[in-house]
Amino acid sequence: MAHALVLGALLSLVLVPAPPAPLATIPFELINKHIYVPVKVNGSRPLSFVLDTGASAAMIDIDRAKELSLRLEGEIGVGGAGAKRLKGAFVKDASWTLAGLEGFSEPVKVAAPLAHMAPFSGRDFDGILGEDFIEEYVVEIDYAASVLRLHEKKGFVYQGPGAAVPIVRRHGHPVLEAEVTPVGGTPIKGKFVVDVGAGSPLALHSPFVKQHALLRADLPTIRTMGAGGAGGGVSARTGRVAALTIGPYTLKSPLTLFTQDESGAFAEADLQGNIGQPLLSRFKLFLDYGRDRILFEPTASLSEPFDRAFSGLAFEALGKDYATFRVRDVLEHSPASEAGIRVDDVVTRVDDRAIAQTSLSELLEMLEKPVARKLTIRRGNDVRTVVLTPRRLV
Repeated sequence: MAHALVLGALLSLVLVPAPPAPLATIPFELINKHIYVPVKVNGSRPLSFVLDTGASAAMIDIDRAKELSLRLEGEIGVGGAGAKRLKGAFVKDASWTLAGLEGFSEPVKVAAPLAHMAPFSGRDFDGILGEDFIEEYVVEIDYAASVLRLHEKKGFVYQGPGAAVPIVRRHGHPVLEAEVTPVGGTPIKGKFVVDVGAGSPLALHSPFVKQHALLRADLPTIRTMGAGGAGGGVSARTGRVAALTIGPYTLKSPLTLFTQDESGAFAEADLQGNIGQPLLSRFKLFLDYGRDRILFEPTASLSEPFDRAFSGLAFEALGKDYATFRVRDVLEHSPASEAGIRVDDVVTRVDDRAIAQTSLSELLEMLEKPVARKLTIRRGNDVRTVVLTPRRLV
């Protein structure tokens, strides 16, 4: 009898079907908290498009579209996190393909001015991929391995340790319910956009901030530098909330943008905020739009503190190769201001490393750690060396 039970158990294990292999595994580069994937448009040279759950359709930079002689018609307004509206055009008879996904192509529908975002990433920003691509598959984002895995949506069965969180889609954006716990307060439920293209862990919309008096005088905050996207800059203060809860997962003391915009996406009252890449990257994500859900699979980094240090510097990368790193903003009462760094200074070396050997994304990552850095600065004809030690400011 015992042998029969063991044999039955073994047979049941053998008969459990293994999950289907992904249709494709696409390597990506994570640059300045954005997912860049290799794309071609109408068989062009390789281009770099950003995967963004905050976008509804494939969009190409309008200058790149003209370079490729794409057919442009009409005019369309394009917005983003900021209040600025960009003038774009409809694209006709163009399609994009993804390296590593044989037989796939989808139309490029919109061209918009995106080149202004390239200096803040330090590389070409050729376009954006959004909802119309994501909804074709179950898109697995594995930040730890730096790959996208594309699964057949019809037969997809999830067998991992994560949790499914329901979503609705609003203008192409996935929206879920979550709870924000203010410092010293009680949890507040709200609706939040899941935005893998956002650089802040959490951004709270200005009506929500005002309604619940979240930007209090006794809460330590600093002026937000460098926030924004296709729609321009964002007016905000950076501080913390006590916690954000998504499904069964509670993330403690995340850095938070308390936005103050009077117009634009962050001034919308029917949504309470955005959840961005630094928080989402603590999970392996499965974007399963066909089942109106996102699967959050926690990684080893889930419980790590949000202990980013701040240098007080914001840069832009200039030149054809983006190898000139100019200071475009200096935060008051910060390590940068204390070191005497000024707007328009150009960083030429970090420690003993020439800046040509360092990407802007690598520099920004270095300056988020509390490690003393020797920066060589060019100011006009003057060259000087300063020591800057980033530290936690909020």
